[in-house]
Amino acid sequence: MDAKILLRVERELVAQHGESQRDRARLGLRQLAARWRAEDGDERDLAAFVTKNFLSDARALEETARRLEYALEMLDGHASEVAREIGRFQVLDEGPSRPIDGLLAALSPAAHINDDLFQGRVAFVALLNFPLSTLEQRLGAGRGWTREQWALARLVERFEHRLPAAVQQEIDRVSSAAEAYVDGYNIYCGRLAGAGFPQKLKLISHWGLRDEIRGQYGRRGALRRQQILARVMERIVRQELPAEVVNDSRLEWDVEKNLVRGPSGDGWRAAPREKDVRYHHLLSVFRALRKADPHFPGYPTHMDRAFARQREIPEARVRELLESVLTSSAARRVAGLVRQRLKRPLQAFDLWYPGFRPSAELDERALDALTRERYPTAQAFHADLPRLLGELGFAADTARYLGEHIVVDPARGAGHAYGAKRRDDKAHLRTRVSAQGMEYKGFNIAVHELGHNVEQVFSMSRIDHTLLEGVPNTGFTEAFAFLFQAHDLELLGQAAGSEQAESSDERAALRTLDRFWSTFEIAGVAILDMEIWHWMYAHPDATPAQLRQATVELAGRVWNRYYAPVLGVRDSVLPAIYSHIVAYGLYTPDYPLGYLITFQIEQHLKGRSLGVEMERMCRLGRLAPDVWMEQAVGKPLSSEPLLAATSAALDRLAR
Repeated sequence: MDAKILLRVERELVAQHGESQRDRARLGLRQLAARWRAEDGDERDLAAFVTKNFLSDARALEETARRLEYALEMLDGHASEVAREIGRFQVLDEGPSRPIDGLLAALSPAAHINDDLFQGRVAFVALLNFPLSTLEQRLGAGRGWTREQWALARLVERFEHRLPAAVQQEIDRVSSAAEAYVDGYNIYCGRLAGAGFPQKLKLISHWGLRDEIRGQYGRRGALRRQQILARVMERIVRQELPAEVVNDSRLEWDVEKNLVRGPSGDGWRAAPREKDVRYHHLLSVFRALRKADPHFPGYPTHMDRAFARQREIPEARVRELLESVLTSSAARRVAGLVRQRLKRPLQAFDLWYPGFRPSAELDERALDALTRERYPTAQAFHADLPRLLGELGFAADTARYLGEHIVVDPARGAGHAYGAKRRDDKAHLRTRVSAQGMEYKGFNIAVHELGHNVEQVFSMSRIDHTLLEGVPNTGFTEAFAFLFQAHDLELLGQAAGSEQAESSDERAALRTLDRFWSTFEIAGVAILDMEIWHWMYAHPDATPAQLRQATVELAGRVWNRYYAPVLGVRDSVLPAIYSHIVAYGLYTPDYPLGYLITFQIEQHLKGRSLGVEMERMCRLGRLAPDVWMEQAVGKPLSSEPLLAATSAALDRLAR
């Protein structure tokens, strides 16, 4: 756009609205002109639009912002509801899958919304009248902003970039396909030769396999079964497993020799491997997201957008937080305690050691029987929500309100939470419920997802500005999910009996060590995820086979740098088993961030009500991370509280 024309329009606006509006007029013109395209009109069209739509009256500005807020809630909310409902056939366990399910799930009712808002010039009204903010402003000056200023910042940042609908649809399509792949990736463990698992045991990768390793600790013959499951994971990462054993109970699989045989007892034979399907999906997600790069000048890669734009935490700071945990002296000390408790050299899969939590002392088969009886269906879990929330510390009326705003659905995959995007809609909790009822693993995940749902209800239905719906980033909603998940045994009435032999100080110390070990485990996965994305950007034309080889090499490097010095085992690729790496585009860093946030929230909650404080925190909404943390718990995000508490816990247990 010609600078002379913009200057002329600016002068006209000042003449019409007064000298006091010059700075606003100049900024609004620049914001609008930078995003105005030829198809939006010529220079005369721009000038006419600006003259008509520039506002200087405070009441007019306030009412315009309020109407935009309502309109966006309606657009986003109903589009989200439509997407959820037409995608239910793929994600919910409500009957056999059909080919049409994936096609429906890949449709994106929201893909055209921003395009339409630009084409209809609604976006230009926002850009003309309200200022864009930078990350530095949100992290700095944002500490002193009013709620209205924060809402306006979130309103206009939506229009900072124009992503074509076709690009968004492609992202949604390949993401849906990748998610369907991981949601349907099951191994029949009863058919693993020499393992001795129940004949019908079917576990999803990675969630079910990982949790079965956790559940085996303390059982007779556990070490061998854990080693077999870890070997299954390695075969999946390396794409060495026979394609026929995925989602198929007919073949017996000798994992170590990588041979199969049929039900008729015929001889062992080699079988064609899965042909890098895992890495085909990851590359598809990468290439779809890369198509968005040209449309985000200030964030030229998906990594930039994932950290600086979405999380509002620069990648360098996230890496620094993660490495502070991975390289801490506490890591070696905790590993030494794990080794002492297990009375054997550590294995790579001991990253998932659960022995600091009360459930390690309980028989998971007994827990399965309990949860199956209590929750034969998803509806039974939903009916129990008010009681569960009451046990967690929510007032009876709040617990009823939350129960009325959450729907529980049976999931094909491991489970997830789907929040509402308008006040009058409901959040959906998806968790796996077998024909025999909900197993303990499903209950544990359901409690985790319930934490997400409660955050989602509070931060949408009870917030003052729906423009601030949500929390600062995914790590924060994960924090509330972890907070709930840590109480799963208490909700089953099991925790008290398992802890009778320990003092309250000892229990607190063990909980701290469990939080640290979980953070330590997933922090390396997050760094591996980041390394894989940097590799893909450096090799954009890579084949699935090349990406597989690179992932294996990167996993080995991450392992040898961070885990080998602590566990004494080299060259493992287990961190690469996480399905999030395949389907969710740099999601895994939110988990260790979530653990760090959870710990700070837990420290703040001592002596306070979870129900009252969680609602207060969630209703802060989507402020910048450190601003949110300071208002929620009084301190910015840091790993220091967890590291200091871990050292103190180790000292306490050593006495």
